[in-house]
Amino acid sequence: MTGNSLGTALVTGASRGLGAFIADRLAADGWHVALNYAHDTAGATGVAERIKARGHSVALARFDVTDEEQVRAALAELGPIAVVVNNATGPQPLIPVDQVTWEDHLKQLRFFVKAPLLILQAVLPDMRAAGTGRIINVGSEVVDLGNREMSAYVSAKAAMHGLTRTWARELGPYGITVNTVEPGWIPVERHAGVTDAEFADYLRGTALSHMGEPADVADVVAFLASSDSRYVTGQRLAVNGGKTMT
Repeated sequence: MTGNSLGTALVTGASRGLGAFIADRLAADGWHVALNYAHDTAGATGVAERIKARGHSVALARFDVTDEEQVRAALAELGPIAVVVNNATGPQPLIPVDQVTWEDHLKQLRFFVKAPLLILQAVLPDMRAAGTGRIINVGSEVVDLGNREMSAYVSAKAAMHGLTRTWARELGPYGITVNTVEPGWIPVERHAGVTDAEFADYLRGTALSHMGEPADVADVVAFLASSDSRYVTGQRLAVNGGKTMT
């Protein structure tokens, strides 16, 4: 960690997509970013190199966020964490309700309930000692939209925000804030091949007439990581152009 760093910000699942943009934005703000990934070494290394080329501080942190031993060992090595962005995710298959299984639900809960819990318990002693900390859960607008054939994913994301609300009350006395950022459909590299008609269909019902960009989400995460958000906790901030309004 560099001497002028604000502290260490852990961003999980940051080898690509929104996680990569969030890591880049936090590094630009002066955080030393621990860039987590589980498998894509080439992707994570590329993101880290781009951040370093701009003169910012970043370190790779390879571990499976759903594995208790790996989380404990990796975070002990990283040292005190000031900000956690729970962004890591797995596949989100479309499964009709008459075919979805309990194991399908567990696969989603491992990423959106188990992983945030393991990470929180690992970083909590240092946050309590510091009297401050930021936990930022990356949720999804699907909790409000109730997308068809996504019951396992939707229910796990809803559970994730349940953690946000209860942790906010429990950890507030220690100066630790907990919030959820809920992106809408923000096109990233995995959406290559999506048609204009599909984008147009999504935009129906939004208050703004254009698709969002990864920077729109990263900027909100950066706000919640900063001291500017010191009196904001237990909240859901939808970043979806008004597709949902809460």
